[in-house]
Amino acid sequence: MKTLKIKVLFAALLVLPLYLLNAQESKNQAFYVHEDQVKPSKIKAYEQVSKEFAEACKTHKLADISWKTAATNTGRYLTISPIKNMAELDKSVFAPLAEKMGEDAFKDIFKRFNECYDKHGDYIVYLNNELTYMPDGVSTATEGENFRKWHFLRVAPNNIQNLKGKMKELKALYEKKGSKEYYRIYHNGFGNMGDYYVAVLSAKDAADYAKKSAENDLLLGEEGKKLFEEIFEYVLKYEVETGEMKPDLGYTSSN
Repeated sequence: MKTLKIKVLFAALLVLPLYLLNAQESKNQAFYVHEDQVKPSKIKAYEQVSKEFAEACKTHKLADISWKTAATNTGRYLTISPIKNMAELDKSVFAPLAEKMGEDAFKDIFKRFNECYDKHGDYIVYLNNELTYMPDGVSTATEGENFRKWHFLRVAPNNIQNLKGKMKELKALYEKKGSKEYYRIYHNGFGNMGDYYVAVLSAKDAADYAKKSAENDLLLGEEGKKLFEEIFEYVLKYEVETGEMKPDLGYTSSN
């Protein structure tokens, strides 16, 4: 047991520098993410049981928890919950639900969930206010815009600060040009393997996203093109995913 505690402490010390480099975590909203990598043949069944679970939470008025659900075109379903601190992860928030709906019914729901995927896991991400471009105020609520585009910028530890500096320049350019293409920047926290920033863009649909993107490219012009080239000099790997928010799979407690 003593050896295990030492290993956990050592692991925490290893990730601490990244938290310091990303600066002032307390000012950035943390989100707990549960990711299910759903089998293509099980997507319909997964969404059905997700809806039933959300309805059960509403019926039994489950307190002290809220989440939104996003689905990517690669079959990743992300259940995203805001948290105040890591201590919230110790709470058994679903225990009251199991008691109210009955242990057997509760277990059956998760049995059906487990039949839909072979891999799932949990991690923390932070909404980085310093790098996010939302002139009207930073918010994850995008009414009428459930389409999502995720741009993952994976970065080696020695280039985190360099990439962050260029992303500050990008935000300044967007502000100077008065861009109408808003984006939120998240960075990895506890539970992730590797370092990354991810830019999340919202739109009404794919056509609306393409229109905004094309207009923004024209607005930023050569200055923007040059800056993006400089950004990618520090990117270890670039990945893009498309998807949408699933409001009917989410839940918000009334308290």
